[in-house]
Amino acid sequence: MTVRLPPLSPDVEWSVCVRDAMTSEVLAAVSPELVVRTASIGKLFLLIEIARQAGAGELDLGEELGRTAEDLVADSGLWHLMRRNTFTVEDLCWLVGGFSDNLATNVLVRRVGIPAVGATSSSLGFVRSALLDRVRDDRGPDDPWTLSAGNADELSDLMARLHRGDIVSPEVSARVLRWVAANADLSMVAYAFGLDPLAHAESDRGITLVNKTGTISTVRGDVGVVAGPGGSVAYAVLASWPEIPIEDPRDRVLAEMASIGAVIRARIGA
Repeated sequence: MTVRLPPLSPDVEWSVCVRDAMTSEVLAAVSPELVVRTASIGKLFLLIEIARQAGAGELDLGEELGRTAEDLVADSGLWHLMRRNTFTVEDLCWLVGGFSDNLATNVLVRRVGIPAVGATSSSLGFVRSALLDRVRDDRGPDDPWTLSAGNADELSDLMARLHRGDIVSPEVSARVLRWVAANADLSMVAYAFGLDPLAHAESDRGITLVNKTGTISTVRGDVGVVAGPGGSVAYAVLASWPEIPIEDPRDRVLAEMASIGAVIRARIGA
């Protein structure tokens, strides 16, 4: 059974895909193949590669990593506010999963490398969605065009496969889901579920949610998997607009993303 999505702003580029998390049946979609900037959502692929290496005995999650001046960037996260200069690999993964920490991301990228992240994501079948670079305050002509890019078809499939334990192995999938379950940003699609942003790793009112968001000045994106009494749904909702829009669409976009969340909530019987 399909679901009906609410109307979406026509001045925004949307890539949306909502699917049954257990069967991967597509329940609703809008331009699911459209590739757009996905901001921090691509950090999921970094966490997958770290979990894969840890599971294969190639990386010790207890290894201490230190920050350098080159790693420093502005904005999201907590580490740039802290005095401590080193954390374990796993602590940095919690920072990325919980607060999309840019500094932690860069230190982890330096440790495992973008080529390794890309090789694993490609081997899993993700050919149009990827983490392309470290986080940068400024991008030059020789840098990748954006931090990460992708489409809703692949990213909703990623969340469904994580839910089923099909990303690398059940153990790797479960580890990634634990890290990302700490995510504190429920401002988009997940707003509709009415959960505590700082504590929703366990079921609340029958709802269990894991999601990852991405935000830059021209993008809002939310990918996740949510389960309730009536089933489980994997989703990816990506919205992108020009650098200088005729009218700032952010408030409308957030409201429309929450409306999609309400449709999903009804679908899972919560």
